[in-house]
Amino acid sequence: MAFDGITISNIVSELNRTIVNGKINKIAQPESDELIFTIKNQRTQYRLFLSASASLPLIYLTENNKPGPLTAPNFCMLLRKHIGSARIVSITQPGLERVIRIELEHLNELGDLCTKYLMVEIMGKHSNIIFCDDGGTIIDSIKHVSSHMSSVREVLPGRPYFIPETQHKRNPLEVTEEDFIQHVLVRPQPVAKAIYTALTGISPLMAEEICHRAGIDGGLPTDALGDLERIHLAHIFRALMEDIRQERFAPNIVYREKEPVEFASFELTQYADLTAVSFSSISEALETYYSMKNIVTKIRQKSSDLRRIVQTALERNQKKYQLQLKQMKDTEKKDKYRIYGELINTYGYELEPGAKNLEALNYYTNEMITIPLDPTLTAQENSQKYFDRYGKLKRTAEALEELLVETKSEIDHLESIATSLDIALSEEDLVQIREELMDYGYIKRKHTGGKKVKITSRPFHYLSSDGFHIYVGKNNFQNEELSFRFASGNDWWFHAKGQPGSHVIVKTEGKELPDRTFEEAGRLAAYYSKGRQAPKVEVDYTQKKNLRKPGGAKPGFVIYHTNYSLLIEPDISGLQQV
Repeated sequence: MAFDGITISNIVSELNRTIVNGKINKIAQPESDELIFTIKNQRTQYRLFLSASASLPLIYLTENNKPGPLTAPNFCMLLRKHIGSARIVSITQPGLERVIRIELEHLNELGDLCTKYLMVEIMGKHSNIIFCDDGGTIIDSIKHVSSHMSSVREVLPGRPYFIPETQHKRNPLEVTEEDFIQHVLVRPQPVAKAIYTALTGISPLMAEEICHRAGIDGGLPTDALGDLERIHLAHIFRALMEDIRQERFAPNIVYREKEPVEFASFELTQYADLTAVSFSSISEALETYYSMKNIVTKIRQKSSDLRRIVQTALERNQKKYQLQLKQMKDTEKKDKYRIYGELINTYGYELEPGAKNLEALNYYTNEMITIPLDPTLTAQENSQKYFDRYGKLKRTAEALEELLVETKSEIDHLESIATSLDIALSEEDLVQIREELMDYGYIKRKHTGGKKVKITSRPFHYLSSDGFHIYVGKNNFQNEELSFRFASGNDWWFHAKGQPGSHVIVKTEGKELPDRTFEEAGRLAAYYSKGRQAPKVEVDYTQKKNLRKPGGAKPGFVIYHTNYSLLIEPDISGLQQV
């Protein structure tokens, strides 16, 4: 997360274009550490969201509203009293600090024009929203900080407001190339760390980006840099600072598949192998990033218990499968014992009492072999002993053949459920997975008084470039439904070859599919499979009429004997989701 001084600078630039000279129309405090200002400016309404949350401090413009409590908190009431209809005069950022200074004008009870300041500090666990008078005295704050909580600065009514000292860091907007070389690149640290620890408002992410743009490893010690490398790095740094001064921002989010990885106000060249999506507004980028990040985090938390159950069962079955394979390998000597028994019956008449072995010609290989004997047993008894061993191993092998099929089927089933958990995007998607785990005894079913669980999750729905509807199952139940009840005989079915994944159905409506649609459906099958991280995935495809479901098979399991294959990248960027 790179909510640093550069991001703040981008936000200030955007707020100056949108809400400066606007009038505050409404103030709400939906949470103890959140505010929402409704502002009208030039016949347009804006909502400014402020959060001083220790875990997620934020500030951005939003179209969404959050309901506030029936009784407004004291801080909200205070703001309404003083600046409930104030005009926003200016919005500034001191240096490149993670602080926003909002200057407000309003009329007091006597009708005199007064000035107030709202200081928004985006500083991690020290984040705060502080309301000050025109002399810089704190009127109140959304969080009170006493001397017992901080020895650096008290944030209490009546105390003077000042920005806390940021470890003697320098304002990067005022640092020249010569200063950068002489004061930053002399610190005995890795290059990237020297940048973000010496300068205000630069996050580790942006420090690494500066190094990457200069073609320098950010983990390299500063004393390992040559003179030309130092000059080039300083030049790249100043160029970025000039972009900030000129407000040449380029808000974007970098995605790994569909998961947001980072956001920034400038292009992140260090993530050239990932997908970057640009935004016209830093507010839109921030809201998109945090809402999607919240969804991903929430689903991972919600599915963690299911993942643990599946992983435990999977590990147990994999161990069982390896043990069964070892036992099956041990039964391979059964034929040797059968041959020993046959050869003793054939040549045993030559044995003397008490013999410890028998030299005999193996008429299957035409080679002489030595057969160990029990000297206390007769030839017939030794023969019967070997036949008994053969019979026992044969019965074991026959039983293991069935057990291996069952255990492998169990492993495949559990791996398919694990893949379904990776695909899940909402709590509704987890409902069917939980039902499947209960159906197969991995989770104990709770008695719900006969009420059936409501299923609201539906398959993914895409539209191909040629206008064909493509459906992708999110779990085994949906795969079963798509393949055997939803699809018609001439519809096309796609699935990653030899690995867990979604069933993909293309509805043909009686038409011939173009090559491009085959490729797009193949990409979907590759992406929604266990192999989505591979450069390319082999995908089988056939018409629905060629699919068969074996009796007693688990949901989503099919067999087919007529199919085509394609090797394709698991990339679904550009595909239209309906």
